[in-house]
Amino acid sequence: MRQRVATLVWRVLLAGGLVCGIGLLPWLTRTDPAYTVLKARSAEREPTPEVLADIRRQLGIDGGPRHVLTGWLGGLLRGDAGQSWISGADVLPGVLRALGASLLLMAVALLVAVLVAGTICARTLRLGARRRLGGRRGGRRGGGSGSAVLAALPEFLVASVLATVVGVQLGWLPALGWYGPQWTVLPALALGLPAGAVLGRLLDDLLPGAFGEPWALAAAARGLTGRSIARQAVRRCVPALLPNLGLFVVGLTGGAVAVEQVFDIPGLGRTTLQAALAQDLPVLQAGTLALVLLAALATGATRFAARLLTGPALRDGALSSLHRPAPPAGGLLPLLYGALLLAVVGAGLARDPLALDTGRRLRAPSLAHPFGTDALGRDLLARVGHGALDTLLLAAAISAAALLAGVLLGLVPRVSAPLVDTVNAVPPVLVALLVTAVAGSGAATPALAVGAVAWGPLAAHTASLLRQERATLHITATQGLGAGRVHLLRYELLPAVVPPVLRHALLRLPGVALALASLGFLGLGAQPPSPEWGLLLAENQPYAERAPWAVLAPAAVLALLGALAVSAAGGLRRPSRRRAAPTVDGVGKDTGAERRSMAAAEVGTGRSTVT
Repeated sequence: MRQRVATLVWRVLLAGGLVCGIGLLPWLTRTDPAYTVLKARSAEREPTPEVLADIRRQLGIDGGPRHVLTGWLGGLLRGDAGQSWISGADVLPGVLRALGASLLLMAVALLVAVLVAGTICARTLRLGARRRLGGRRGGRRGGGSGSAVLAALPEFLVASVLATVVGVQLGWLPALGWYGPQWTVLPALALGLPAGAVLGRLLDDLLPGAFGEPWALAAAARGLTGRSIARQAVRRCVPALLPNLGLFVVGLTGGAVAVEQVFDIPGLGRTTLQAALAQDLPVLQAGTLALVLLAALATGATRFAARLLTGPALRDGALSSLHRPAPPAGGLLPLLYGALLLAVVGAGLARDPLALDTGRRLRAPSLAHPFGTDALGRDLLARVGHGALDTLLLAAAISAAALLAGVLLGLVPRVSAPLVDTVNAVPPVLVALLVTAVAGSGAATPALAVGAVAWGPLAAHTASLLRQERATLHITATQGLGAGRVHLLRYELLPAVVPPVLRHALLRLPGVALALASLGFLGLGAQPPSPEWGLLLAENQPYAERAPWAVLAPAAVLALLGALAVSAAGGLRRPSRRRAAPTVDGVGKDTGAERRSMAAAEVGTGRSTVT
């Protein structure tokens, strides 16, 4: 009980600190909020001292940030979130309308993501139900390139293509606005396709371990149908994915800024972005607080669902490990993808990315320009190659730092869980604005902003896997043989948890590059004439219909990066050789036979997830 109270206090302190920090945004940026509000209201009006003083009196900011924060918090306790500094309208009704639009879009996008994840896992489920996985225990052998490409597609690029092709050219669905169910389809596809690919890869990574557990063997021996076994295998794996699913819920609600911009959706992410740019503090604080509360609700719901699905096995230490020793997956696909990516980057580095030739604007791919040219006649292959130095190296560095922070913080879930929820509730765009306010604008701003949130899913994944791994039979047996906490952590828990989290980090490597690209697309990343990939997509997106190669070139290289990351992740497996566990008298003993006997005992005592 005391630990729960401490966790609740820690969560409240984090949420309060975030909201108060956002309330200090104008003063952190050393700008006059009255001037920003004036420009947002009327850009043509002259900012004379009298006009600015009158705006300060209207907003009640003469007393400084402390007066503003205490006044807003006092009104919030009475159910009043204040009035917008820009429009003068009540904040709470507008934020609730934006939240309703975002929740509807999130629900449809989540449905799309579940369908995509099911499609990705269909082959593994079919083979597992027929007991034909064989060498696939521990994951796919070099496959999954299609899902990797799908996961690496930028959401804003998918949104632009869907709006242009399906909405405008074909006219099948509306491309702009938010007036009914039809308007949810295209943005939900733009959000759900990449999210479903990530979820599908994570689930597909766990399924072979579930099909290899004793309960699955017992169920097959008892004559249960393959469909029933496959359904129970999914149920066995879902609890490990629920924390990340909760993060997706919040991310799809508040982080869909680029998609909402493309489709002109009045969602919460777009509302908070506009409020941040205009420094409309009441709207910004209310929107952030709504996202923090949604994150807390999503976390509570996923934890309850995980306990419901796992049952007493988690409490009794009667689970089997989903991450069993397996040989690394072989194959030539990682080498092929890596060689192709290096070839593209090397060919681009040999060219000048800044050379202008206005007579060759938007030329189609040719021998002279294999990727074509952009709107200024610059060679796209050169810009993609030189941009790789900025994008790939930066994304790799951020991913490595996020992996280290995620694993370390995941080991202390009582500390990291509220922190993950709070950080994940803030859209990366808003984090970029906060980083800009504190550290100033520059080339490092996007990296700091993405790095500040990239560790969250890895920490949640680590904590979830660690919770289930501690409840396994072999951990219980090793503890009974006298193993201490350090031995368990070093030789049992970390070898089981780190490989899947490392594969998760590799899977998210293209996502980190996409986050950097999204900030560039929204004008918060690299600035012209930098060849950074996000800026390339943003510069060429208006010409996507006339010159699609200008957008497809950087998008294809991003997809290639995704395929390389996933195929390389398939070779990262828990080593088959295990260290002997200590006995009570200190003599080492091989636990392999013991684990097999305990697994047989599990079947014999009826401890099975099959109902």
